Amino acid sequence: MISRRTALGLIGSGISTFAIGRASAAADYPARPVRWIVGYPPGGATDILARLIGQRLSERLGQQFVVENKPGAGNNIGTEAAINAEPDGYTVLLVNPANYINATLYANLKFNFVRDIAPIASFQRVPNVMTVNKDVPAKNVAEFIAYVKANPGKVNMASSGNGTSVHLSGEMFMAMSGAKMQHVPYRGAAPAITDLLAGQVHVIFDNMPSIIQHIRSGSLRALGVTTAERSPQLPDVQAVGETVKGYEASALFGMGAPKNTPKEIITKLNSEINAVMAEPAMKTRLVELGGEPRIQTPDAFGAEIVAETEKWKKVVEGAGLKVE
Repeated sequence: MISRRTALGLIGSGISTFAIGRASAAADYPARPVRWIVGYPPGGATDILARLIGQRLSERLGQQFVVENKPGAGNNIGTEAAINAEPDGYTVLLVNPANYINATLYANLKFNFVRDIAPIASFQRVPNVMTVNKDVPAKNVAEFIAYVKANPGKVNMASSGNGTSVHLSGEMFMAMSGAKMQHVPYRGAAPAITDLLAGQVHVIFDNMPSIIQHIRSGSLRALGVTTAERSPQLPDVQAVGETVKGYEASALFGMGAPKNTPKEIITKLNSEINAVMAEPAMKTRLVELGGEPRIQTPDAFGAEIVAETEKWKKVVEGAGLKVE
């Protein structure tokens, strides 16, 4: 029989060995490719961001950050896959506005995002852009509202899927302006934009990164940005709130991991992402895509996730939306 002192010593030794092992794992991390789950098809804002930042992380850390597109169920399929993955740092999630919205929108989720995600770092906050195809005669927000009201039941609003910020930004607009449209959800922004270009749908409130190239080329027309103020990227485009008083919506993007992912790995990833965000070339690129890069701690990003979830809860409940 061993003494109490010996037993405590062995326990302490075990804890020390465990702590050293975790620290060593973090120091060696990543030792193999990291799977980065994006809950949408290639081509949308989330996919663009993941590939842009993932490339720099791959270069800095010496292992590939492999983007895995897992679309479906308004982003929930990809989110659930990430949340249920082994919490070892080798599966991460592109956190996006649907994660905050779905907490209220979906009645039977198998996870609680705020509880089950480990925040790592935020990337940027960008406006959505109220954008129409060239056949729509409206040249500004006020004219568009008049056009919709003059054509009841005939104007289709595309989105990248039920529960996305693209969808909810449009729902907020309809509720606050009285301009009622038919919602047409797609499996991601890319197919929605394809149909918008072809004139199959009339308007979308898309994330700026995936729509701005079409606006700049003149193939689509921007009517308004969803942030409280105008965007430096589209200085001649009004904020929707200039016409629809009190209207504001924006998209917060970042990286998360399954809960219980070692803190040392989260800290390392946060440090590397913040270093990438501070690079002049990355700042230039993110500004081109619509938003300044953000440098934050995991805890600060976690607080924002909670705040965004509460904000969109009010929008979802106010619009009376629910997906079973």
